[in-house]
Amino acid sequence: MIRTWTLPRILLRLEGLALFAAALVVYLDRDYSLLLAAALFLAPDVSFAGYLAGPRIGSYVYNAAHTLVGPLALGAVGVVTDERTPVAIALVWLGHIGMDRALGYGLKYETAFKDTHLERV
Repeated sequence: MIRTWTLPRILLRLEGLALFAAALVVYLDRDYSLLLAAALFLAPDVSFAGYLAGPRIGSYVYNAAHTLVGPLALGAVGVVTDERTPVAIALVWLGHIGMDRALGYGLKYETAFKDTHLERV
């Protein structure tokens, strides 16, 4: 398959890179635990297991772990309650999503794991 680098595709990947970089900068600036970051960085990928139940369920589970809604809500709760741990977890989660998007891994369609909102991987 020949991939064309269109402006929207480039911009979406740059957004992912910016999200990853911003989450990393804030995480390091706030002096959160590097051990926590290392332990949790790939945690959203456990959602791949949803594909054992088929592409429809798999896409729902994967997308739930890879949309910005969860980490933004968790981070907001941490800020409002003045708790560091939820903010740290949210930043790691956001960084993971940003890295995935920068690499071209997007939210999944029900048709197949390789069908994403960014491209077919």
